[in-house]
Amino acid sequence: MADLPSVSRRTLFGGALAAGALAAIPTTASAAEEITGADSAPRRPGQRSMIGVPFERHQTVRIGMIGLGNRGMSMIGGWSAVPGAAVTAVCDIRAERAKAAADKLAADGRARPAEYGGSADAFKKMLARDDIDLVYIATPWEFHYPQGKAALLSGKHVGVELPIATELDQLWDLVNTSEQTRKHLFLAENCSYGRNELAILKMAHEGVFGEITNGHGGYLHDLRELLFSDTYYTDAWRRKWHTRSTASFYPMHGLAPIAACMDVNRGDRFATLRATATEPKGLADYRKRHMPPGHPSWKETYINGDLVTCLIETEQGRIIRAEHDVSSPRPYSRINSLAGSRGIVEDYPERIYVEPDHTGHAWKDFKPYRERHDHWLWKKLKDDPNLGGHGGMDYVLQWRIVQQMRSGLVPDIDVYDSAAWCSPVPLSVVSLARGGKPVAMPDFTRGAWSKPRSGLDSQPSDMPG
Repeated sequence: MADLPSVSRRTLFGGALAAGALAAIPTTASAAEEITGADSAPRRPGQRSMIGVPFERHQTVRIGMIGLGNRGMSMIGGWSAVPGAAVTAVCDIRAERAKAAADKLAADGRARPAEYGGSADAFKKMLARDDIDLVYIATPWEFHYPQGKAALLSGKHVGVELPIATELDQLWDLVNTSEQTRKHLFLAENCSYGRNELAILKMAHEGVFGEITNGHGGYLHDLRELLFSDTYYTDAWRRKWHTRSTASFYPMHGLAPIAACMDVNRGDRFATLRATATEPKGLADYRKRHMPPGHPSWKETYINGDLVTCLIETEQGRIIRAEHDVSSPRPYSRINSLAGSRGIVEDYPERIYVEPDHTGHAWKDFKPYRERHDHWLWKKLKDDPNLGGHGGMDYVLQWRIVQQMRSGLVPDIDVYDSAAWCSPVPLSVVSLARGGKPVAMPDFTRGAWSKPRSGLDSQPSDMPG
């Protein structure tokens, strides 16, 4: 591969670009080793990979939840409904939210969990408990890294909402901490468990599309009304990210399923990334038309592009286009497009064209293919009365995590997948700061990416009785 610009592992969010981030990007050979993942075991003496390491078996998976806003509260019912799972503790900086969560579980006939809240470090008190096996984190993005690391250090496994961290040094630190503590940390990537996504994954692995050459995914969701709501995102935390940096904040919902189809970290890996961004017009325009004078948003300057696109090349020469846009008027889409030498599939709307089935340059209905290639998880759970949350994918994710922990299985998604899928967040900052030039992507597996292994396309198994 051609020589690429070298950058340090750390990229500076929060106004770094305005303060001259280009001057902070080193171009030394040592920095090149850091960013390309050339670092090896001597830099981490005594650490061992977590690849292929199973969960220890749990008769009951005891769950502690940190963050009880919109996402946390939407997931609490699923966590408590999965057979063999119990929510034993809940935590939010706002104590009333912890009480509301505990009240909900009690009203549903579940054991009332312990409550923590009222301070920024209340989660640390919760982590000191010895009746938690899995910590689930659903706080604003800036808290994911410190809370995830603290949970690992407390001896718990950790599931984190997107992203697990926003800076490269944080991603590396979570990889290292997972290896040091021998506990798993994984991205709670619910879209990887979507019915269409899992069926497409099986089809890709069964050769329906021939040799895979490219994919297109992302997160295209008009969030303007919610971003400017005074109640939906507490303290407008998500809108404020658009004042801090130009970055692809949240491409993982579409990127992760495409990466799984391409066996990223299981025979291929992300190699380079280059990013582009449109001008930031959408949020300011919405504010002008809808927000009254004196609203707090009028003090904000939006700098993140409406559409941020990352073009990722893999080691095997495949191309992925990952996009993020929450600032423009448009129908919801994660795109979910995968193409190869024998055909293509696209979602939103779902449609397919594969040889030799289809001719005449006309799309065909995807549903018969989904029925034929339905993933075993959806076959098993499609009639489960608890199936819910984003079309059922939330519960499938929760059920599978608990099943793996109770059965002592290797996780479908590990810390290396999670770090790779989240790395476009900081790397897009670097590429954009360098005028869209390509930057090398780290190999968080430290060389193990080339070895085939199981992942989301798993073998059928039952929940322990």
